[in-house]
Amino acid sequence: MPNSASAKKDLRQNQTRRMHNRAVRSVMRRQVGAVRAAVKAGDIEKAEAEFRLAAKRLDKAGAKRIIHPNVADRTKSRLQHLIKAAKTATAAS
Repeated sequence: MPNSASAKKDLRQNQTRRMHNRAVRSVMRRQVGAVRAAVKAGDIEKAEAEFRLAAKRLDKAGAKRIIHPNVADRTKSRLQHLIKAAKTATAAS
């Protein structure tokens, strides 16, 4: 437990920041899941629309260091690859 006043304030600030970061990360993960679900369902247009939102959320989280920026870029790349593969599979059949 913190003893000094500044340590107590640090604890309060850390808890507030932690809850905010968890909320941002949770929304971001749900958005990525929505893209994956749309691709799995075969709805390419919806997947592309969801991807635009996911990319925005990933970029924001990376910029604020909630996740590493490289993780944000890698996730966007993998989602884009999923969408592209689904497009070619739909066009081929």
